[in-house]
Amino acid sequence: MSISENWMPDKSSGIPLYQQIKDYIRYKISSGDWAIGTRIPTQREFARRFDVNRSTIVTAIDELIAEGLLEGKTKGGTIVKNNTWSLLSKTPPPDWLSYVRSGTHQPNFSTVQQINRYEFEPEIIRLGTGELSPELFPKKMMDFVTDSFSKSVKSLGYEEPKGSYELRREVSAYLSTLGINASPSQILIVSGALQALHLISVGILYKGSTILTENPSYIYSINVFQSAGMKLYGIPMDEEGIQINKIIRYRRQTNAAILYAIPSFQNPAGVCMKDERRKKLLGICEDERLPIIEDDAYRELYIDKKAPIPLKSMDNKDLVLFLGSMSKSLCPGLRIGWVVGQEAVIERLADIKMQTDYGSSSLSQRAAAEWLSSGLYFDHLVRIRKELKIRRNIALDILNQYFSDIAEWKKPEGGFYIWLCLKKPLSLQKLFNNCLKKGILINPGNVYQHMSNQHIRISYSYASHEDLKHGLVVLSLAIRELYQRD
Repeated sequence: MSISENWMPDKSSGIPLYQQIKDYIRYKISSGDWAIGTRIPTQREFARRFDVNRSTIVTAIDELIAEGLLEGKTKGGTIVKNNTWSLLSKTPPPDWLSYVRSGTHQPNFSTVQQINRYEFEPEIIRLGTGELSPELFPKKMMDFVTDSFSKSVKSLGYEEPKGSYELRREVSAYLSTLGINASPSQILIVSGALQALHLISVGILYKGSTILTENPSYIYSINVFQSAGMKLYGIPMDEEGIQINKIIRYRRQTNAAILYAIPSFQNPAGVCMKDERRKKLLGICEDERLPIIEDDAYRELYIDKKAPIPLKSMDNKDLVLFLGSMSKSLCPGLRIGWVVGQEAVIERLADIKMQTDYGSSSLSQRAAAEWLSSGLYFDHLVRIRKELKIRRNIALDILNQYFSDIAEWKKPEGGFYIWLCLKKPLSLQKLFNNCLKKGILINPGNVYQHMSNQHIRISYSYASHEDLKHGLVVLSLAIRELYQRD
């Protein structure tokens, strides 16, 4: 039996639906996709996925329990008890689930795993996705870029440990326009800012270090620091960003090793730190000798006015590790970003990167270098800013019409996000599930701020104009339904 990832039962087949679903579950077990001890989807999830009555699922599962493949747990759902290997052999197979549990890298939160899965459902409206819409992909420009650099390609071997010199030279020239003087030797090319954070966590921080960060922050939605044995400590934000008057106290209370911040169009709050606060932040960290990771992924996505100059451009003490990326401004699939810092640090991170993946894609690096050297990247940014302004204004119009009595928000000056704050708390898990049933995928705020029950991260960058309007209207109705029930 061969089953594709998007398998659905054939309702026109003469084979009963419960039998088809039973065979599907049996295949997932026998193929090793579902190891012994795996909790299979709930009956309700199966029924929704396969568009069948729940009784059909019950019949299939009951028979598999009777055959000894599954076991029903009162509170733990239904788990895989056996598989065809152990039914046919006296020697039991390895307990792969115990290996999975032993891994040092922590799994994503269940909500994040669901988001990652449902983002690839073709009919879902994605109201939280933090990337540019496929409609904004610069197809003609990309064709020109790939055609241009492909003519000069003689081979695609490994690049230097720090990355393609040509690309680092172009990034250096670009950074100079931001007031950052960094030679190619001070730049490491990475596969996006997320890899940079991983390299930093395992390369220059000791296990058990405390990292100060903004609260809320997207860094809470991933476990890159926690899996490396780091502890996160959030500092509250206001409309201009992290509250710098609390940094000294938090630093001394926790003996923090480093501060992670997104000063420009922060994720998820969307706020942009003003010049004066940036200067004070840098001054405090200089006095405290507290290094800073400055994540600048959203800088070029300004809408109303340019973001203030980066912290790194004012850094005279080599205090700041600067992260940049093309993932947000061009396309995430290119997987190109950079780290800028003191040369010894960059060499250390480059050595670890070589041990990890032997360098980012040569093809992507050459494409990125061509985007920068040709000037097309900057032409593309002009178009993207115009499109983001249209999308932001559509979102704000719908919010004003349908949310003014149930939520509050600030108008973002750039980036992708509106940090929606509900006036009354509710169960974000129920809201998430109810929206899914209506074909809407949201990013609940408790992914970015623990214990939050009033926030939703709204992204206006991904959904089409019509989907954005429709999705927000449906979201407002879903919120009201939950308020009425409670």
